[in-house]
Amino acid sequence: MSWQPLLLTFQLALATTAVLLVLALPLAYWLAHTRSRWKAAVEALVSMPLVLPPTVIGFYFLLAFSPNGSFGGWIDAWLGLRLVFSFGGLVAASVIYSLPFMVHPVQAGLAGLPPSLAEASALLGKSAWTTLLRIQLPNIRPALLTGTVLSFAHTIGEFGVVLMIGGNLPGKTRVASIAIYDEVEALNYPAANAYSLVLFVVCFAILLAVYWVNGTGASPITTAFRKRPSL
Repeated sequence: MSWQPLLLTFQLALATTAVLLVLALPLAYWLAHTRSRWKAAVEALVSMPLVLPPTVIGFYFLLAFSPNGSFGGWIDAWLGLRLVFSFGGLVAASVIYSLPFMVHPVQAGLAGLPPSLAEASALLGKSAWTTLLRIQLPNIRPALLTGTVLSFAHTIGEFGVVLMIGGNLPGKTRVASIAIYDEVEALNYPAANAYSLVLFVVCFAILLAVYWVNGTGASPITTAFRKRPSL
């Protein structure tokens, strides 16, 4: 068994989670507070990866990022980026595929905060950005932790999306889920079992830590609403 697919898998999960922390927080904040008529449409788009087969998402990413397409050709010509069959392409596709696992817990946490927190902060002369960073986000730590862990763990288990957009290039796009499939095809069950066991242990340990931090026996998501906010 080679450790390279496992290292690449964890690098992909870390990169995806880091990008999601930057992109998903403003989106979750907007969804939690907006009254726009487009809210339902945006929520539906964010939730699409929960119901669509991963190969469908991967296929459309393959078309979009292909150098022969208009968007893929543009970023290749002007930015020098070729996302098809590259680690950068895996990150971009994984961000979209894991987006609901970050947005939904954070959105629920923000929506569950009493309006009096933001109102009191505004009375003290704090900006909306300061209120979010200094008051609201610290009060939804369980929701943030849940979104971060679910996004990381979900990325570890990706198969269809990474296969479609990244292929199976050793040292470049061959993550652990692809390696398991290859070993099973080759009837090399001991190697497939070794990869699977490492992923099983890591994911179990991550989820166990979340339950432990948020309270033994409590759901990570329900705990996001259980703690009393403080200003």
